[in-house]
Amino acid sequence: MPAPDPDHNMMPQTPDVATAIVHEWFVNYAGSERVVEHMLKTTPEAQLFSLVDHLTDNERWYLDGRKAITSFIQRLPFSKSKFRAYLPWFPMAIEGLDLRPYDIILSSSHAVAKGLLKGAHQLHICYCHSPMRYAWDLYHQYLEEANLSRGIKGFLAQRMLSQLRIWDYASAQRVNYFVANSHYIARRIKNVYGRDAAVIYPPVEIDKFAFVANKEDYYFVAARFVPYKKVDLVVAAFAKMPDKKLIVAGNGSEAKKIKALATSNITILDHVSAPELQRLMGHAKAFVFAAEEDFGITLAEAQACGTPVIAFGKGGAAEIILDRETGILFGQQSVESLMEAVRTFESLAESILPSTCAANAQRFSTSRFRQQWATFVQEKWQAFSH
Repeated sequence: MPAPDPDHNMMPQTPDVATAIVHEWFVNYAGSERVVEHMLKTTPEAQLFSLVDHLTDNERWYLDGRKAITSFIQRLPFSKSKFRAYLPWFPMAIEGLDLRPYDIILSSSHAVAKGLLKGAHQLHICYCHSPMRYAWDLYHQYLEEANLSRGIKGFLAQRMLSQLRIWDYASAQRVNYFVANSHYIARRIKNVYGRDAAVIYPPVEIDKFAFVANKEDYYFVAARFVPYKKVDLVVAAFAKMPDKKLIVAGNGSEAKKIKALATSNITILDHVSAPELQRLMGHAKAFVFAAEEDFGITLAEAQACGTPVIAFGKGGAAEIILDRETGILFGQQSVESLMEAVRTFESLAESILPSTCAANAQRFSTSRFRQQWATFVQEKWQAFSH
């Protein structure tokens, strides 16, 4: 459990009216849940809603111990472990949440949370982590990976996702204001929903990452071993640079493939504690990241340590990393492009200062998020209610 917030008494607050916070599901603690955590800090009396809430009492620390009002999905068989299988019913479930008593509705959405029903007198602000990827830009990739590109099951899945896209677009028009977690996502919101979005970067716990000025002679990558994270690309590139040491932390479905690519200069760590991960990140010569992410919280965490980042220059990375000032951005997800980026970094390493990296990370602090979020909600409520 984190220490009490020293700035609690000075924390900006959203308007003192009946407020609801809607999130897709409460089953773990990741980036989107961190956003809800800090929404609650600016709106401490808000009522939580979600499709399902399967947190244990010990896991509720980031929600101040409270539980969400849930949809009928919560009561369906196997909803604790298989709730995602009820995807076709998510629109009905989110629309079934009764939000009539609330003046302000704040949704944290990466799937259907923004699709709630509201009255004309209610203000709905959606913090959008991403439009529903498997229904839109990752549609064909999702079908291929799930073996649903053909056959009866494929036909039914494609029909369901087609209907989901229609609902997703229509429900987005009920939102009063969108807030995106990056300019990259704001462009996707415009493309998919035809809606403009303000940008407020998500909160990053940068104070938990100790600044390290003196770096050691190794590169570091930490990520889940799944295809889109491109850890295999990083390992393949460093296998061709035997004079450079790489430490890899993570596990997942591609573990066997990634371990098979590793050479003697590459160390793979399956299970790394949070303190050890922070130590490895802080002492690394550079953090390496080859995925295309909506934002990329680990990049901001690495910068907080004073660690430069070598990253694929699309998605959130292009907004977090200042190219040739706090790291190097490379243009293609290829071994050759990453190898060239490493060579460029080493030629400029003395000019990419840990202090500059750490200063850059301040743009993503939790206090900055709370201030910007509370101010945005206040301003929109004042305009809406008068």
